[in-house]
Amino acid sequence: MIRTLFLATSLILAPATALAQDAGNYADINGMQLYYEVSGSGEPLVVLHGAYMNIETMGDIIPRLAESHTVYALELQGHGRTNDIDRPITYQNLADDVAAFMDSVGLEKADIFGYSMGAAVGLQLAIRHEDKVDQLVAASVAYDASGWQPAFTEFIPSMTPDMFVGGPMEEEWKRLAPNPEGFRAFAERLIQLEKEPMAWEEDVKTLQTPVLIIAGDADVSTLEHNVALFRLLGGGAMGDMGVPLPASRLAVLPATSHTAVIAQVDLLEGFIEPFLAGDTPKGMFE
Repeated sequence: MIRTLFLATSLILAPATALAQDAGNYADINGMQLYYEVSGSGEPLVVLHGAYMNIETMGDIIPRLAESHTVYALELQGHGRTNDIDRPITYQNLADDVAAFMDSVGLEKADIFGYSMGAAVGLQLAIRHEDKVDQLVAASVAYDASGWQPAFTEFIPSMTPDMFVGGPMEEEWKRLAPNPEGFRAFAERLIQLEKEPMAWEEDVKTLQTPVLIIAGDADVSTLEHNVALFRLLGGGAMGDMGVPLPASRLAVLPATSHTAVIAQVDLLEGFIEPFLAGDTPKGMFE
């Protein structure tokens, strides 16, 4: 769900971030050698990147979160050092891969942080494998295709692999890919992902998993859609009326586009850590 042309430049220029602990592991998952890195200590937190991204291009948020969590950062099908396979890239397939990964490393349950495509994968993980998700942080997500900004919806039908093949995005992808000749097929799968039906309202309404929704105020999903998602999860009512606040939360980053969300490390940490810890600001009536 990381929005292709909007993201190409930021992917290429993003600084590489070295993780200090148990880097460079592979798990045999659904016909893939899924690459992951482990860093930090504390309660487990699984980190899921956006489309066309990898662990490095997630930037400084991973080492920041590793200061207080044991972070499992994954590279999903065809991304980074994980090989592509002859299977559609769908949010449901990727969510099942994450569930299988957690089983393979003995993670019965964990918090999840996903950005863009990774946030939608996290949402599907909570829908399909709710027992594996303690709390979900979903940055730049949608639960229905109607939630995308009109400019992006209009752009989707014109997307083709030739927009990316032979360009800097392919060169960056080749740097880590196990099969450097496979970029066109990979791009075709991700373009098809943008065209897949997305209508998850009924599933979202049944979720019991606490969700922190994070969005930029100029994100690829509309502000109205993020508020609607918050309401589906039980949010949006008035506080200070003697009723506990819902477990889910909504945070909107000011002056922030889709590709700028993941770079707002201080703001992200300031929202994520209290949510995962269950800390709530106290009102004057408490």
